[in-house]
Amino acid sequence: QVQLVESGGGLVQAGGSLRLSCAASGRTFSSYAMGWFRQAPGKEREFVATISWSGSITYYADAVKGRFTISRDNAKNTLYLQMNSLKPEDTAVYYCAAKQGATALSVSLYNYWGQGTQVTVSS
Repeated sequence: QVQLVESGGGLVQAGGSLRLSCAASGRTFSSYAMGWFRQAPGKEREFVATISWSGSITYYADAVKGRFTISRDNAKNTLYLQMNSLKPEDTAVYYCAAKQGATALSVSLYNYWGQGTQVTVSS
């Protein structure tokens, strides 16, 4: 089992950058595929990015490709999301999530979730 805590959200102007972190508890962090998801008001939670347990495989949603970078440090039990060139439409609560096995894009395939961190991008 793994517990997840996100941090790094905040208010930023369009074109700015933020780096989200997700600290994981437990000694088996390196065995989990990890993902970032987001949920805007009135919308369903959606996939943002995912990374394999080793960090060698990553996938991104088309909306963030080229602007966001997912990474992980297994020695620190931490997942990251570097967000550049932020747009107002990136405003949402961002969640990190974990699953055993391969990476996945579907919300329903992730077993463990953090509480979320708010990202607000002003125009």
